[in-house]
Parts: sequence; C-alpha cells; structure tokens
Amino acid sequence: MRASPSPASAGEGRGFLAADIEQAARLLAVDPLGLGGAVLRAPPGAARDAWLAVLRSALPHGTSWRRLPLGVPDSRLLGGLDLSATLAAGRPIAERGVLAEADGGILLAAMAERMETATAARICAVMDAGAVVMQRDGLSDRLPARFALVALDEGIAPEEVAPAALRARLAFHITLPDSVAAAASSAVSAAQDARTLLPHVTLNDDVAEALCAAAAALGVDDPRAALFALRAARAAAALDGRLTVSREDANLAARLVIAPRATRLPANEEDQPEPPPPEPPPPDSSAQNEDQPDRGPDERDLQEMLVAAARAALPAGLLEALQLRDAARKRNGAEGKAGARRDQAQRGRPVGTRAGQLRSGARLALVETLRNAAPWQPLRRRERPHGPPIQVRKEDIRLRRFRHKAGTTAIFVVDASGSAALHRLAEAKGAVEMLLADCYVRRDQVAVVAFRGQRAEVLLPPTPSLVRAKRSLAGLPGGGPTPLASGMEAAAAIAAESTRRGRTPLLVLLTDGRANIARDGTQGRPAAEADALAAAAPIRLAGIPSLLVDTAPRPHPFAKRVAEAMGARYLPLPAADSARLSGAVAAARPA
Repeated sequence: MRASPSPASAGEGRGFLAADIEQAARLLAVDPLGLGGAVLRAPPGAARDAWLAVLRSALPHGTSWRRLPLGVPDSRLLGGLDLSATLAAGRPIAERGVLAEADGGILLAAMAERMETATAARICAVMDAGAVVMQRDGLSDRLPARFALVALDEGIAPEEVAPAALRARLAFHITLPDSVAAAASSAVSAAQDARTLLPHVTLNDDVAEALCAAAAALGVDDPRAALFALRAARAAAALDGRLTVSREDANLAARLVIAPRATRLPANEEDQPEPPPPEPPPPDSSAQNEDQPDRGPDERDLQEMLVAAARAALPAGLLEALQLRDAARKRNGAEGKAGARRDQAQRGRPVGTRAGQLRSGARLALVETLRNAAPWQPLRRRERPHGPPIQVRKEDIRLRRFRHKAGTTAIFVVDASGSAALHRLAEAKGAVEMLLADCYVRRDQVAVVAFRGQRAEVLLPPTPSLVRAKRSLAGLPGGGPTPLASGMEAAAAIAAESTRRGRTPLLVLLTDGRANIARDGTQGRPAAEADALAAAAPIRLAGIPSLLVDTAPRPHPFAKRVAEAMGARYLPLPAADSARLSGAVAAARPA
C-alpha cells in the first residue's frame, strides 16, 4: 500500500516522492491515451533516462516510440508531399508525418520549453481529434494519430516551460530529482495485467467529488485536470489488482495530477467564516431526503485528505514562482525570458517559408519550392514537351523565414535620495551582479540610472560588463530631494535607443514614490507628482515592459499610481534583498 502524507506535513510542501515519480511512469504505461502523457522537467542525464526506461519497459512489446526534434517543419510533423516519389511517379504521392507514425505509441518532444506556439497548437489539435487531417500540396487525407506525448522540458528558470496548451493536455507534470532508481523488472507483467483490468475498474461518486473539490481548493480551473486525476486513480487501482478505486489511489492522483497545477494554497479552516446552522427541512420533504445520499463527515474527511496530499506535494516556492510567471505572461502575452522575437530576413532560427521573389538578401527554400512545383509537372510537360525535366515557375518560389531573438536591456532606475538610499543602492548592486552573471549566455545588457538632487544621472550605459557595472555603482552618494520625473525620462530615452538598436528594453524602477522636484528643478510635491505621471505616460504608450519596486517601509499610494500610469507591474518590497529583486526582474523580462 502507498503511504499518504499526513496533514501535518502538508504545510510548506516538499515535492514528489521518489516512489510517486516511478509510479507515474507505470500509470502512463497502463493508460497512455487516456492520460495524454507527461511533462518531464529535467536536464539530459541518468535520471531522465531511468524514468523513460521505466515507462518503456512497462509498455507492450512493439509499442511505437518516436522522437520529435525541435523546429520540425509542418511537412514532417503532419505529413505532406513525398517529393522524390512524386517527381519519380509524375503524380502526387503522400508521406506520413511524425504524428501519424506515432499512432498507438509514445511521442518524445525534445526541448519542449523552446517549442514554437504554432507547432504546439498543431500537436494539440491532432491530440484532440485523434487523427491528422492533411489538406495540403494537392493532397487530402485523414490518418489516425492517437498517441501519448512525453514533453522533455530542459528549462532552468521558472518561466522557461513548455507551451501552456500542451501542458494542459498532459496528465503528469514531473520535475525529476538528481537520480531516479529504475526498478522496472516487475513493471512489464504488472502493467500488462493492469491494462486488462482497467476497463472493469469502478470509481465511487464520493471519490470523484472529493478529487474535483481538491482541484477547486487549489485553484485548478481546467476541467481536464480532474478528469486526468480520475483516470490516474483508476489506473492505480488496476496496477494494484483491484476493481474499485480506494482512498490511497485518489491520494496518489491528487499528488501527481492536481498538485503540480496548483495556483493557490487552500484556505485554512480557521480562516473560513462559520456557516449558519441549517434550516430544518419541511415536513413534506422527508420522502425526497430519503432518496438523496448522505454527505457526512467521511466525505469531508476524504476531501481534506486529498487537499492535504496535494499540498504536501507542492515544491517549496512553487506558488510564488507561478505568480511571478503568470504576471509576466499576462503583461507580455507569451512565455520565456530571452527577449522579443523578431522576424529577420537572413539570420536567426528557420520558422518556415513564404511565397516571394528572389531578390537581394532572400534565401531560397529549395525543397519547399520543388515540393510546391511537383504536382504541376505533368501539366507543364504537356504544355512544354521540349522544356527542362523539372519546370519551376515564379509562383512556385518559396523563401526561408527566420526568427531572431533580440537581446534584453534591463534598465535599473534607482532612487538615490533620502536617508535609506544606501540600502536601495545595495539592492540594485546585488541584483545587477546576479543578472550579469548569465548575460553572456543570453547576450543581455544592463544600464543603471540614479536620480537625486535636481536631476538624474546615467551611471552605466547599456553594457554586459560586470567590471564596469561595479565601478559605476561604487561611491554613489545618497541623499537630497527626489526628481522622479527626470529619472523616468532618462530611462525612457535609454529604452528608446535600445529599441532602435534591435534590443528589447526592460525598465526596473526602485523608488519610495515621494517625488518632490519637478522637471524644471522647482520644489513642490504636487508639481513633482504631476510631472512624474506625465513622464510615465510615454513609457506606457511605447509598450516598454516595466516593473516598479516600492521600497518604502509602507507601500506608498502614489507609487502605485505611477506604476499604473507606466503600465508597470507594482511590487511592494520594503525589505527586498538582491536575490528576491533579481527573481522579480527575471520574471518580468519580456518574452
């Protein structure tokens, strides 16, 4: 029997148990099509190979096992025209794609965190329909494609994840530890017996309602999650050789399926208002009550147990990371942190083809051009019997499209006024140094603007140099009034210049919001606040991703007004350290 976590241990969360991780592979082998698949978050190595070995050994012999490379073109993903066969036969010949080849088996998606949204959308459509509907290159066909997808997620930062639509269709979201002990020797026979028993496993209504209630308590709104949990519980019962789902099965399903999707912690019982006493039923309703099931304390205990089990499986810091990532997603409309993607004519990663003319700088997609021309060859040979063997016209030309990820310029705007300036500067220094540590990998840049006294000063123009950053920040004096508008205008000018140079700016403003110097240098809080709001409007209109960190001991109302005027995310951090600030900036970095 599987031991369930006690409510006492569910306070902070501890992540998956090693036995649960192995059990997820066996459950997926029992019901691969019903569970959809799994997101496997781990770097390449022994742990990931061990989990995949458990899954593969538990599958029936001869199960299809296909790999989906990153950046796979639509012609290989969905199928299309077989160019060589078509040119040889003189008529359109269809070619099966990877999705159709994976029918009835497992599809491994490499580097799923980098998968294009369009590719993920096509995979989701095929998974929903259970077939590939091919209508391209003069071909029309429908091929069965029912498979389970294992998305291999090699992301490091919390926001580097597989596309949300794809994750929603996969039952298990697993983050592997450094090692997984593969005990697959007895998995084959047990999984085979479970697959035979699975259609006969029944599920009580109270267990189903308790799983749905646990999902609602943890903020899981997608109904697919509850359905996956029900299927996982039935598969767990079948693995144990039982025909009825037990509490332990539901407990396991809550930990594996519901916990990774949690978006909030369940409310404590003591925080809930006391419900009013129930009204006595009318005398004539006794006959109806006899037919209704009694929802007694046992069912409430089951719901509380499942919520506690799911809460215990939450990794430490998961919900905070989700909130940061969701805020970044809502603002930027995408995931990731590598800078905005820009379509380029000659450089970047290939993202498909387009019709066009061969001009200077354009790159011919030879295979796609021939693929587009192949169906017309018989007709063109009849029109020009003495022409070349392969006749290509200008409407057949296809050019390569590339997408280039622009680098990010993080602009720190530091309020150096007042007695607490030295603490804010220390936070900025720590955050800049932490962000610069991986700037060489992402080709990011950092700029620092400080404002105090009568004006703002650009301490550090955009640079990836850690030495220059430290040298520029060292020895900056603090104190004096707060020219907030001047600091915002200086930062906006750097952001505009970064945009012109093809980079994506990110503005991080650290201030207590107590502006008292106007743009013309005169003192006065009303004029200074009006100028600050006026300086914030162009930042919002330019669409510059922004983060305002309120460093006041108590959150200041005007700082929140400035954030709204900038279109920035407002983050009150009266006692922020460099690590928390660096994490917030990483989550706010544009996609």
